Amino acid sequence: MASTTLETVQPRNYVGFDSITSQIEKKLLKRGFQFNIMCVGQTGLGKSTLINTIFASHLLDSKGRLSPTEPSRQTTEIQTVSHTIEENGVRLHLNIVDTPGYGDKVNNERCWEPIVKYIKDQHSAYLRKELTAQRDRYILDTRIHCCLFFIQPTGHSLKPIDIIILKKLMDICNVVPVIAKSDALTVEEQAAFKDRIKEELAFHHIKLYPYDNEMLDEDERAMNSHIRNMIPFAVVGSEKDIVVDGKVVRGRKSRWGLINVENENHCEFISLRNFLTRTHLQDLIDTTSQIHYETFRSKQLLALKENNSASSERSRPISPASGPPLSGPAINEYHPGQQTLSPRGTVPAAH
Repeated sequence: MASTTLETVQPRNYVGFDSITSQIEKKLLKRGFQFNIMCVGQTGLGKSTLINTIFASHLLDSKGRLSPTEPSRQTTEIQTVSHTIEENGVRLHLNIVDTPGYGDKVNNERCWEPIVKYIKDQHSAYLRKELTAQRDRYILDTRIHCCLFFIQPTGHSLKPIDIIILKKLMDICNVVPVIAKSDALTVEEQAAFKDRIKEELAFHHIKLYPYDNEMLDEDERAMNSHIRNMIPFAVVGSEKDIVVDGKVVRGRKSRWGLINVENENHCEFISLRNFLTRTHLQDLIDTTSQIHYETFRSKQLLALKENNSASSERSRPISPASGPPLSGPAINEYHPGQQTLSPRGTVPAAH
């Protein structure tokens, strides 16, 4: 059937359906927005400090020791901290997922598995709630919308374990790499380090957020291209206030000068913050739902369909006209190895 192009009709009088955007905005403001962000990186790279700097609030306590007598407070298991931040009447329900520093142990074999499992478990939990007969009107969304991947400022190249983890994460969530504590590098070292990282990402076919699609206009494509040229963001985080030219700003003070984290000549923190909160916040949420979760969902439902088909083949009734009855258990008899499905269906566990 040939596709037809619908003609756009202009009403002769004002109807009022253009107010639907205001209606949607009112409902969304009443409900608030959910955003889940995960921090992945080695211990001591300032993950908690950067999150606090991005959202201009003290949301996470630093794990760093303030004196030699203090015990080590590094994260040993995945932890989630939840806050509601309000700005100009807009409420953001923020889940911050802090992960154990990978590469900290002598044996780092498969140290990425708890992180990958956690992300897939959130997809699985959301799918189970979707498939229930009487599901909630608004399903609580714990899916990871953004994964900040912290790179150690060595000035050399990515470590082999970094490449492995990036490959594991890129297919299940939106990964945004950042060079942590970039003030440890000179301007020349930083530029050379970023170039080497980009070359390694391209060589290993590691595709990172943001992604292009046919729905984007020219301005959005240009913005995404600009962001991809900046990745990885060289950032510095700080919750301390310092005075620069009579103005109070967040930054770091050292023997050789001041570092203003909001000065684009000092670091790329402003670009990262604007990218995460002002230009791509909703797209991060949509991409998680429409690409990563949809891929997970389709794989799980196909696996469930195959399991159901295999179970039906094993328990197919035999017609008297088809020949002598086959030996074996009765149709409705349970035998070991047979999968039992509840009326609502069972979602296979994520692998």
